[in-house]
Amino acid sequence: MTNKTRKPRQTFTADQRLEYARLMVVENYSNTQVMEISKAGYTAVARWKEQYLAEQKGELMEGKTALNPDKRRIQELEKQLLESKMDVALLKKATAFFIRDNPALK
Repeated sequence: MTNKTRKPRQTFTADQRLEYARLMVVENYSNTQVMEISKAGYTAVARWKEQYLAEQKGELMEGKTALNPDKRRIQELEKQLLESKMDVALLKKATAFFIRDNPALK
């Protein structure tokens, strides 16, 4: 029986992923070269390149943090807007509930 140990999981910032993807697309580095530079696996490198190309076309991958800082900011603002809308809806329901139960406010 062989003892297979996994290498520790590395995490890369969005800026690092953006730079590695840019190297592949703009500077024509191969996936293998970026794998050697970043010490990342093949699937991660391929995913970064795919996401970079999709963002260049104006598409955002669902459930993924954008590589581009501007698009990442847009994602954060959209998330905040959604949370605010949910808060407003909850407050409207709570207000209606309190008005219904308090005869002095009718």
